[in-house]
Amino acid sequence: MSDTHYQNPLTSRYSSEEMSRTWSPQTKFSTWRQLWIALAEAQQELGLAITDEQIEEMRRYRDTINFAAAATYERKLRHDVMAHVHAFGDQCPAARPIIHWGATSCFVTDNTDLILLRSSLEFVRDRLVAVIDRLAKFATDTKDIACLGYTHLQPAQPTTVGKRACLWVQDLVLDLAEVEHRQQQLRARSIKGTTGTQASFLKLLKGDHDKVRRLEKLVTQKIGFEDSYPVTGQTYPRKLDSQVLDVLSGIAQSAHRCASDLRLLASRKEVEEPFETSQVGSSAMAYKRNPMRSERICGLARFVMSLTSNTAQTAATQWMERTLDDSANRRLVLPQAFLATDAILILYENIATGLVVYPQVIKSHLWEELPMVATENILMAAVAAGGDRQTLHERIRQHSQAAASRVKNEGEPNDLLERLGNDPAFEGVDLQAALEVSQLKGRATQQVDEFVSEVVDPIRQRYPSALETTGEVRV
Repeated sequence: MSDTHYQNPLTSRYSSEEMSRTWSPQTKFSTWRQLWIALAEAQQELGLAITDEQIEEMRRYRDTINFAAAATYERKLRHDVMAHVHAFGDQCPAARPIIHWGATSCFVTDNTDLILLRSSLEFVRDRLVAVIDRLAKFATDTKDIACLGYTHLQPAQPTTVGKRACLWVQDLVLDLAEVEHRQQQLRARSIKGTTGTQASFLKLLKGDHDKVRRLEKLVTQKIGFEDSYPVTGQTYPRKLDSQVLDVLSGIAQSAHRCASDLRLLASRKEVEEPFETSQVGSSAMAYKRNPMRSERICGLARFVMSLTSNTAQTAATQWMERTLDDSANRRLVLPQAFLATDAILILYENIATGLVVYPQVIKSHLWEELPMVATENILMAAVAAGGDRQTLHERIRQHSQAAASRVKNEGEPNDLLERLGNDPAFEGVDLQAALEVSQLKGRATQQVDEFVSEVVDPIRQRYPSALETTGEVRV
């Protein structure tokens, strides 16, 4: 397309060639033609007057789309399906009389969308598995690096870098389960007719209900599905679009959560996303190492999350057997939701593969807060030595507030340990032992090993080919 016309950045900048091709006009209309071929084959098998020559002619032109002719017909007919019926018929004069025989427009449009949803979910699943794999490797590599934990974005008990990464992976594991569930639930629309009653096919097959059911089964299998939806209106249930978008939104939520964490950690110089040798962080501030990839994830994720209300409203407003106000809407929402999710996961995999950790900075930040975060261990040790838990809790609270005031108001070092050491209530407590990081991080290291072996490794074994999945960050 000319540079004088708007281009969708999802295809020009962010998503992969594979996902873009999946939702391309070529794929869409080749699939329409494959559906017409599958219908003709099935009708022939059930005794309708369709010849081998007609079917072979259709097969010959399946992928040779005469786009210009179809555009001319659509300007005249104002109907995209009929435009392509005529354009296909021009190339297949022998088959022209039987193309789209007994079918309604949604036979090609909806079954095609279901096929594209199926393909796109496979792409998303494999990218998701790749991110899970890369992040799990990072978690294993950093499982022993103790770091300051946060609750309410305030310093809390220590954890490890790897354990925190497992929180990000856990979100993705839940997303993968949702993707798999949607894949398992996906059905074909197959042949349902104009209002879902199959009246036209019952007429074609001379009132033979069994043949109509066989026709539906044949077409379903020919287009690669095991089952079809038992009942529909003119379209497949628009509830499905809403459910699929919920899955994509879930992935976006997980990615946004991790990317936000990385942006915060980068500001503390603890963990950074990859930064290339010649990469520019700011056009004005040459020293900057802005977390561009994480920021882009957050931006794209917000876009994907915003689309769920759209598909929900479409599902809620399907009047009786159908309404057509979903058509233009779905042409935008479905492709762009998958293209944006694809872009998010490409970025996520790239980040997870190249995360940079700064252990000395992490250690410095941990030690700055260690006296405060060790107070729970100090409290437990003092109680074990015979003290009253509630009284000791109050003493620690008072000393902590005083030490914090000294740090904040006077810029002096944290003297909490000195204060506690001078308090008779804590006599006999080994305060230095309470600062031992290995005792403060609990089972963080062990949890990483257990999580990877019990949760991540089975996913790796289930999808070995997905472990090779990678994508290019194009800009």
